[in-house]
Amino acid sequence: MARTPAVEHSFAAACPLPVGPGPSPCGAGTGTAGAVDADVVGAVLRTARAVLAERVAQASEIDASFAEELAGRVRDFTLEGGKRLRPRLLWWGMRACGAGDATATTAALRLGVALELIQTCALIHDDVMDRSRLRRGKPAVHIGLAASAGLSPESERGSAFGTSAAVLAGDLALVWADDTVAETALPTPVRRRVGAIWRSMRTEMVAGQFLDLHGQVAGDSSAARALRTACLKSALYSVERPLLLGAALADADERTTAALRLAGRSAGIAFQLHDDLLGVFGDPGLTGKPSGDDIREGKPTYLLAVARERAGAADDEEALAVLGRAVGNPDVTEDDLGNVRDVLEATGARAHVEREAEHLGEEAVRRLGEAVDIGSYSGRQLLGLVRAVSGGRSGHSPTGTAADDSPHGHDGRADQMLTTAEGGHSR
Repeated sequence: MARTPAVEHSFAAACPLPVGPGPSPCGAGTGTAGAVDADVVGAVLRTARAVLAERVAQASEIDASFAEELAGRVRDFTLEGGKRLRPRLLWWGMRACGAGDATATTAALRLGVALELIQTCALIHDDVMDRSRLRRGKPAVHIGLAASAGLSPESERGSAFGTSAAVLAGDLALVWADDTVAETALPTPVRRRVGAIWRSMRTEMVAGQFLDLHGQVAGDSSAARALRTACLKSALYSVERPLLLGAALADADERTTAALRLAGRSAGIAFQLHDDLLGVFGDPGLTGKPSGDDIREGKPTYLLAVARERAGAADDEEALAVLGRAVGNPDVTEDDLGNVRDVLEATGARAHVEREAEHLGEEAVRRLGEAVDIGSYSGRQLLGLVRAVSGGRSGHSPTGTAADDSPHGHDGRADQMLTTAEGGHSR
């Protein structure tokens, strides 16, 4: 009787020794601060390609399929989309605060890549939690992972695999972000400041996402809660913290840092308010996501909270019924969405939110002028960026005649919104 050949297993092949980080090429070719000024996005992308090539090479040493299917997907997602908002805020925040030596330049570009990676983590996980099918006009990562495995994203097995693998992809992006920060050369005092900001930003981002999810199931639809969520989920993470990272690299003083903090928070909340408007009224061809997803998912946005409060104050039972039927209903129809948009218009919620975003944008500009010289080249670049962040439009010019239509400039209303979002009190 013939013997079945023994199958040899090589533990060395199955479990290779860990790969060390090796010499980092990430600082090579970054150029002077002046050269980066001319093309910040290009410099960030060049640094990102170097960082991510090293990360994927390390992943290949661990396992080829892991590197191809997951690590490569994280690399591509990070490189292929987005406006590089956070790295640009970091860069011009640093430059407007007066820094630009070789160490600060290399550090700023690497921290910019880390911000892009943590954004990759946030977007991948966000799409999983929201069950979004599209991101940047393409299949979301969990959809693409299921399809690449030969599974239908609609099937139970395909959905389970795609979402589970996407969670790992987001985790990997976060790990890479932390590694990039840890391996960036910084003077000890600056490292302490950067580390404190980075740790706070990561936790705030998770807290904001949790409040967003919790609001969908707990039914807390108050405007104050919505602002708190917006502050944590977007304002701090998207604008304020990147600006503070730039200030930390420049070793900016307390007065400058405090003014930048307020400028970033004002612009960041305005940014989220505009994003809420786009979620309902935006053109999918421009946003890359279906319009109305926030309604289907029942997101506790400030826009919806204002509409409910105004409808309630006016005893408008019909408007409240429209919101009650549609918000949080995954099977909502286009007609239902149209009715919700009508309610948002009729109650004045849309115009109100747009005005508040405008006032916050004005506040951001005022605070920025207290922090840096907005007449300098770097200051002008940062000013333009802050205006762009806080001054987006949803395609509507408010022309209603609600009682709160009167302009109020810097009369403290923006400050009230900020302190409400922080969970504090007006001072």
